[in-house]
Amino acid sequence: MPAANDNRTALLNLIAQLSFKLGDFTLASGAKSDYYIDCRITTLHAEGGRLAGLALYDVIRENIPEAEAVGGLTMGADPLVSNTASASAWYALEHPGTKLVQGFLVRKSEKTHGTGRKIEGFLKPGAKVVIVDDVCTTGGSTITAIEAAREAGMVVAGVLCLVDREQGGRATIETICAPAPFIALFTANDVRAAHIRLTQ
Repeated sequence: MPAANDNRTALLNLIAQLSFKLGDFTLASGAKSDYYIDCRITTLHAEGGRLAGLALYDVIRENIPEAEAVGGLTMGADPLVSNTASASAWYALEHPGTKLVQGFLVRKSEKTHGTGRKIEGFLKPGAKVVIVDDVCTTGGSTITAIEAAREAGMVVAGVLCLVDREQGGRATIETICAPAPFIALFTANDVRAAHIRLTQ
């Protein structure tokens, strides 16, 4: 398995190439921005998804090794959850005895049929879990997932995102998830710098 820094560098370059756009954009919050980052273009890309899973699993293994599962709000978190869980299984093949990291997804609202669950996949009260998201702006979707995991009786041991836009979301999430750590793999400035470097 490649070194953690190699995974992160390759992922940053791919996000910068595929997901970063300069221009005039209106964000979901209504705010204006001179750039837009659509991480799903990268996380749903074959190599991008693989790298995202490896990079997030590297962070979990190094910083939150007690985690039993990774989850987040559909749909930004969907490819991150699947690829991170898969990365743990691939790592375990090379390192027998390694604990697998399972996956779960948080619905935006409970389904009105079947089991009526808001959380799909792994669900174990008392389990230590990591919440993931692709981009952090205001932190709203991440907080929704944190609250759902806690309501289900799980313990949030950490929160990860691929890109922090540095627009206030981090501080809000850190307040909600404390004492668990919030770790962003990259900032928007990191991605912008890589985009400029790769397109010059």
